[in-house]
Amino acid sequence: MIDPRIVGVRTYLLAAVLFAAVPTALRAQYDIIPRPQSLRRGVGVFLLDRSTTVDSPTDDRSREVAEYLRDTVRAQTGISISRYRHGKNRIEIRFDPNIVGDEAYRLTVSESRVVIEASNSKGHFWAVQTLRQILPRTRGSVASIPALVINDKPEYSYRGHMLDVGRHFFPVEFIKRQIDLLSYYKINTFRWHLTEDQGWRIEIKKYPKLIAVGAWRKEADGSTYGGYYTQRQIREVVEYARVRNVQVIPEIEMPGHSVAALAAYPEYSCRQKPLKVTAEWGVHKDVFCAGNENTFDFLKDVLDEVIALFPSPYIHIGGDEVPKDRWKECSRCQHRIKSEGLKDEHELQSYFIRRIQQYLESKGKTLIGWDEILEGGADRNVVVEVWRGNAEAAKALARGHRMIVAGPFYFDTPIKNKTLRDVVLTDLNSVPTYFENRDLVLGAECPLWTENVTPVNAESKLYPRLQAFAEVTWAGNGGSFDDLKRRMAAHYAYVDLLGIAYGPEDKALAEYGIAWVPAIAAWRLTAAKGFKDIKFHYTTDGSEPSIRSRSFTDLFDVSRPALIKVAPFRHGRQVDLSKQVALTANAAIGGSIKYANPIDTRYAKAGEAALIDGIVGSRDHNDGIWVGWQGADLDAVIDLGRPRKLTSVSVNFLQQSSSWIVLPRRVSMSASEDMETWVDLKTIDTGADAMDMDTSIRTITFKSQKSIAARYVRVSAVQFGKLPPGHNGAGGESWIFADEIIVR
Repeated sequence: MIDPRIVGVRTYLLAAVLFAAVPTALRAQYDIIPRPQSLRRGVGVFLLDRSTTVDSPTDDRSREVAEYLRDTVRAQTGISISRYRHGKNRIEIRFDPNIVGDEAYRLTVSESRVVIEASNSKGHFWAVQTLRQILPRTRGSVASIPALVINDKPEYSYRGHMLDVGRHFFPVEFIKRQIDLLSYYKINTFRWHLTEDQGWRIEIKKYPKLIAVGAWRKEADGSTYGGYYTQRQIREVVEYARVRNVQVIPEIEMPGHSVAALAAYPEYSCRQKPLKVTAEWGVHKDVFCAGNENTFDFLKDVLDEVIALFPSPYIHIGGDEVPKDRWKECSRCQHRIKSEGLKDEHELQSYFIRRIQQYLESKGKTLIGWDEILEGGADRNVVVEVWRGNAEAAKALARGHRMIVAGPFYFDTPIKNKTLRDVVLTDLNSVPTYFENRDLVLGAECPLWTENVTPVNAESKLYPRLQAFAEVTWAGNGGSFDDLKRRMAAHYAYVDLLGIAYGPEDKALAEYGIAWVPAIAAWRLTAAKGFKDIKFHYTTDGSEPSIRSRSFTDLFDVSRPALIKVAPFRHGRQVDLSKQVALTANAAIGGSIKYANPIDTRYAKAGEAALIDGIVGSRDHNDGIWVGWQGADLDAVIDLGRPRKLTSVSVNFLQQSSSWIVLPRRVSMSASEDMETWVDLKTIDTGADAMDMDTSIRTITFKSQKSIAARYVRVSAVQFGKLPPGHNGAGGESWIFADEIIVR
């Protein structure tokens, strides 16, 4: 016999839970991201506890969904749902063929039960993810779920995120962590950009040098960088994603962005000469040889192993940014153009893409390529991913191609240039060609390119913008930024619990300034932070900062030359890449400088004094330190303020020809005591080569054992001139970038 006092106590406790939970529960239903298409509140709450059971169909996928539900409920609330079926207090998963849509679902919560209905297990799974979002995020013995009815389906069938692991490598655990979040926000595609000029990341058993050679590169500091995924790891990730309703699509770049592959197997390049895996970003001229039949045999072999690993119906082959230089000079490629009756190298690219597309079709796969595959014509069956704007989108749609929109959602774009509001208010139907060809627009993708992204700062680039992207692609237009911002408050708490290092909504995580301050005879480094609780840690010996390094909040002063590295930390972990600043002794600091030709004020933050402030430019031309001229010579005179005894003068020049920055042809240095009589110190021809695409810093130095009396120092540099034929900027005026003129 049950003691009625116990029943009374339980009833009282449940009533107390119900009373306390209702306000929170009613708020929680509005915190769902992405926003459901339809939500109607009911009366009361469903109380989930250890007695709750899950009833599901008996097919394998339904049982898998039910098990996922049990596991995630236990992880989130601490409640272990009973493994028995047909309990009175239950969650039911049902098939309903009348619910239209592959991913559509209905979620009904009443006081007596929770019912999940869909015509497909995909819909069941998304309903589970919605249910997780309306469950309390606190642990306890009872969890209340507000009574409601949600009818929901996605606006777009393709909702994707692409991660570039070619430029920087990301470990498997990081990939899984992101797949969990993609799934939580109903993003159904993870696109894995596995090959690039800077690294080949997928094991191909028939061609072992692809990972033995192609997965590794030498960095500018001489260190080796790289990594790859074994086929076992690939299968592990694909299966992990499948359980979570996420398809994984590989991208194997061809015919361009293939230097890493060609470094491993140069016989498939046009020149068939040794290459190294490049550590330089940008577009590289060495591409797969389209005239060599063995190239296609190689790529088919590679694709065979890729296809076996990825059950997705799609294979992405890139196809973007393919320089035609090597094809123009290659006798095999020219013979191919002639024998196939092609007009030019653009049609040769189309020929290349068509051959790969036909091979993929023979294996039951559909080719996706970036919008450059339209150059020279492309088969109508290929899917075009558009990144270069509405003109390319209109071209693809006019030719009847299915399309994925990527251009508005590049999340490597700085946050202040693509804010959370910007993402939310992106209207995929605003362009007439999109609206008129709605059936051809599969959806959208948010790529994260990783030239300047690693596992340290990737999450700050992705979140919260990815949540907004999920909203746009699932719910479509019609939502408001203020409403999403309100719902995001609950989700910040959730991702905090997960330890996700998300970024701000509308500003940089960290921004730095450095300047010489004459009043204190020191350099002052300032830092602006995107969150109030960020703390900056730094070192002065060039080592990477850690949580144990010295720290500051807004600024600190440095009185002696140093190699400073500074990084932001939040919640005990580094959240962005470190910033390096090199400070050097320079007798010209505090002097004045005059230029015969005005500097370009877009680059040097310190203005005209940037050449003599003791702050040395890095390999990044846009670091705010370099002084630049386009189509003009450098001609600068430094006034040291009083006569000095000089033993050396040096100046640094940047070579980054992909950005049109080329070494000057000739550099001259001279000194004077009175601005009338000048002593020539040094004149040198640099051997400047605009076709050298490696980024480098060239230091021109005059040094004397005997000191020279001088108050004035003059440095002049003759510009390279117009960029030559074959350059990506052929005919354009080159730039000179200089920093720092160091007098000692």
